[in-house]
Amino acid sequence: MVKKILQEAEEKMHKATEVVRHELIKVRTGKATTALLDSIKVDYYGTMTALAHVGNVSVADIHTLTIQPYDKGMLDHVLKAIQAANLGLNPVKDADIVRVPIPQLNEERRKELVKLTKKFGEEGKIAIRNIRRDAIEHLKKSEKAEHFSEDERKKGEAEVQKMTDKGIKDIDALLTQKEKEIMEV
Repeated sequence: MVKKILQEAEEKMHKATEVVRHELIKVRTGKATTALLDSIKVDYYGTMTALAHVGNVSVADIHTLTIQPYDKGMLDHVLKAIQAANLGLNPVKDADIVRVPIPQLNEERRKELVKLTKKFGEEGKIAIRNIRRDAIEHLKKSEKAEHFSEDERKKGEAEVQKMTDKGIKDIDALLTQKEKEIMEV
């Protein structure tokens, strides 16, 4: 029973860390990355479709993304979808591709983005701490119901704390890396 509780807690903590990683990928740095456009949906003949499914999204250079739609008739739809996404990007039609220049960030905007990443990190840490609390409560209830020893429960609690520390350390590492990317000029 203790192993099951620990395994569930570990899986949930891993998911919480992955959510933070996914949120941080969406935060724009001064560099071009295809992940910036992952959340954009395009009206593809009446169906909202992910941008990556209607064309080839690639990094042309450090400050430019390109989208080459598989269907040339989709150029205007891709252009409108990027503009409507409110990412602060101004796509440009260039023959049969769409170019998306990634503007440089000013110092004030960089600091705002660092605050945003810290907010995502704090939310992830809170989620991990909540998972720890729930796992410890579950261990205490199971100790009484399943009749395993107090020593087993304490070992389980220590293991949950180790997982919590590791999860928070992982989130801190993600934040440090992202902050460095954002502040890089």
